[in-house]
Amino acid sequence: MRATRWAERRRHPMDRPGTSEASWRGWPALREFPAVHMAGIGSAVVVAPHPGDEVLSVGGAISMLAASGARLRVVSVSDEGEFGPGTRGTAWERLTEVRQALGALGADEAEIVPLGMSGGAIRDGAAGLEEALAQLCAGFDLCLAPWEGDRHPDHEAVGRTARTVSAALGIPVLGCPVWLWHWAHPEDPRVPWERVNRIVLPEETRRLKVDAIACLNVWNGANHVAADGSTLSTEKVAHFIRDAELVFR
Repeated sequence: MRATRWAERRRHPMDRPGTSEASWRGWPALREFPAVHMAGIGSAVVVAPHPGDEVLSVGGAISMLAASGARLRVVSVSDEGEFGPGTRGTAWERLTEVRQALGALGADEAEIVPLGMSGGAIRDGAAGLEEALAQLCAGFDLCLAPWEGDRHPDHEAVGRTARTVSAALGIPVLGCPVWLWHWAHPEDPRVPWERVNRIVLPEETRRLKVDAIACLNVWNGANHVAADGSTLSTEKVAHFIRDAELVFR
């Protein structure tokens, strides 16, 4: 019994069953949030806590920005070699996958900046992260960063820091959720829905995003091993191939 309880505690919280994509798509409000447009944005910095998070959350926005000629910088915060038990790939392989995914999105010219921070350093070393992001985000028109309410410690720490830095620099920031779609549910009172905007994706862009997600890692049956040690099932991946990406102002 003790072993069973210990194993349960050791499981990644997002490996437990979550809200189905059918439930989300059946929620009318999902298609009614105000739209935010990428047109006219000359440059954007995309801050990802783990490699691939940026493709899942706002790959479509990245694709549209690239198509419009915007200058793009992708900051990959995590230590690429520290993925936790059961994960696949070296640091070089992870960065190669991200580059391939960006290529599939038409963002071949995007600059990738790996910070090489471990999860512990992300959560405990906010000052170092803040200093790095202050330098890397300066001069951009928009910051796309993790949503600070995503209920993943790395996402929340990076999201808070990116929002603080962006405010200090006077840069608009949009919070990009990943795990929200798993743990939350339609009309969930824990979520500040009044802050949500939609980035509407043309069908061609949505298809490019599907191709980009397929670049992120080696598929193992129905499961996709994410960079933070969690498992992305085909059900979870379905959250990210909609015709719109939701972000928090």
